[in-house]
Amino acid sequence: MDQARFEASLAGGTPPAGLPEHLQALWWLGHGEPERAHHLVQGLEDAGAAAIHAHVHRLEGDLDNARYWYGRAGVPFCDDPPEQEWRQLLQRFVQ
Repeated sequence: MDQARFEASLAGGTPPAGLPEHLQALWWLGHGEPERAHHLVQGLEDAGAAAIHAHVHRLEGDLDNARYWYGRAGVPFCDDPPEQEWRQLLQRFVQ
């Protein structure tokens, strides 16, 4: 799925069928539901999931926890506006 199709799918009520967990989490974030995104990435062990996890904690204002997850992701703490970080994360997972 490309970025344009992904963003268009946000008009729907649920993520498109067959979407990988990382993209499902980003879909829920784009839909304004960080709790659902958090639930999806919480059990994943890879750096991409850790980066999404960090973003979720940053949105919640839990900056200490966000720093921990940025460290697990191997990336520096992000000071970009949240929408910009979300787009950067999305670019990491779309084709």
